[in-house]
Amino acid sequence: MIIASVLALLSGLVAPPVAVDAARPAPDSAIVVPAGGPHDFDFEFGAWTVHIRRLLHPLTGSTSWVDMEGSSVVRRVWQGRANLGELEVAGGGVRLEGMSLRVYDPVARHWNIHWTNANDGLVGPPMQGGFAGGRGLFYDHEKLGERTIAVRFIFSDITATTFRLEQAFSPDEGRTWEPNWIATFRRVPAVKGHRR
Repeated sequence: MIIASVLALLSGLVAPPVAVDAARPAPDSAIVVPAGGPHDFDFEFGAWTVHIRRLLHPLTGSTSWVDMEGSSVVRRVWQGRANLGELEVAGGGVRLEGMSLRVYDPVARHWNIHWTNANDGLVGPPMQGGFAGGRGLFYDHEKLGERTIAVRFIFSDITATTFRLEQAFSPDEGRTWEPNWIATFRRVPAVKGHRR
């Protein structure tokens, strides 16, 4: 629900399915939610600038992208077993304010990412996943127009000062993926004497 709900609001919803990302098929059609650890998101605590490239009309064959710029702040909750992220971006005539609540499930050993935005105030069903080998994978199923699609997040290229987040949609249960939200984050240097 995270960004898919935002994209649905901003793009006017969807046309019939098209073949997408055929060059990179998923290894199989079963989507496996990876396990994670309670400190997977520790790298993200703090303030960030963000540049987002957003596909205007996902799963329609569209090649029209818009660039957005803004900021993100992620705060630790429950000694890091949960966190709250705030995102404010603008571009292409659109301003977006969103918030994610990410909570670790110690029994299932994965994270649940919940999203809401200031436009509708609804909290959607969680994406689930975790991190392995410096890469985070999260999945869920959402409605886009009249159909159910698979949604994937990939956190990658994680360093002390940068990381990348890509969202992609799949109309065919993970056999093909179309990226539609590519975000690059850069840490805002801490100001001496200022506490985050």
